[in-house]
Amino acid sequence: MSEQLLVGVDIGGTKVAAGLVNGAGEIVGRSRTPMVANRDAAAGLGAVLQAIEELLAGAASSGNVAGIGICSPGPLNPKTGVVINPPNLPCWRDFPLAAEVGKALRVPVTVDNDANAAALAEVLWGAGLGYENVFYATVGTGIGTGIVFDGQIYHGRTGAAGEGGHMGLEQKGPLCPCGKRGCVEFLASGPAIARRARAKLESRAPSLLLELAGGQVADVTSEMVGKASAAGDPLAREVIEETLDVLAYWLGNIVDLLEPDVIIMGGGVSSMLAPLLDDIRRRFLGAVLNPWPDQIKVVLARYGGEAGIAGAAALCRTAA
Repeated sequence: MSEQLLVGVDIGGTKVAAGLVNGAGEIVGRSRTPMVANRDAAAGLGAVLQAIEELLAGAASSGNVAGIGICSPGPLNPKTGVVINPPNLPCWRDFPLAAEVGKALRVPVTVDNDANAAALAEVLWGAGLGYENVFYATVGTGIGTGIVFDGQIYHGRTGAAGEGGHMGLEQKGPLCPCGKRGCVEFLASGPAIARRARAKLESRAPSLLLELAGGQVADVTSEMVGKASAAGDPLAREVIEETLDVLAYWLGNIVDLLEPDVIIMGGGVSSMLAPLLDDIRRRFLGAVLNPWPDQIKVVLARYGGEAGIAGAAALCRTAA
């Protein structure tokens, strides 16, 4: 008998990426199509169906698909599969995405946000395999988090739990676009790293960062900061040190609140900081109430840029 496969669909504001995922969590087929976020709901649904249909058309085992999981921008209700009002998908307002895709393709469909789904994929197939209680953080353009207890995503009362990237660390800190102040996302995400580096460059001597940015302070990116820091540039290293302090302080609070078995770091910035994960862990060891923080590992996620596809597929494994 052929192996049953899962379809994972990762929806963004400009693209729909779909993948076939096998029982080992390996992505064995892929498709990608543009997302038409500024058209009507039917057009948005059509883009999702097109990505899935193109994926299945190219797969010899398409008849063995056991389920479809979808990562969609939120807010959404993972219990009903309704996408509520995502800012970057204006085509959908209170749209029953799971029901519509299921009706069109006659396959069970589950919907959740990307961080929750990616956390589950890590538990099933990745760096969280063998752990019951996992805290997952994806650090990139923003900071998203997912919480898995006893192999199940923790959704809270309505499905809106787990927004750890908007945990406030400074009551009177800088205003985050979300409306709160001092959010860890605004202090330690990729744009935050670049913003802090640009501010230092405006008031201090030149560094390797200026060379990497072609002499344009405004063009400095977090990737450049990481590269310059690795090369020993003092200013870039200072920015990275400050970022590590913020992340460690935040994760120390997470340890005291949740006491997970493991903390898994994903996303572009996490990949850049991969050699420094033990450093982050050392920094929070002495700043927590928990008496056993040394037993909590901080590890790099298995899935990188395709975490959304793997995560979406993972949703099918625990769907009721």
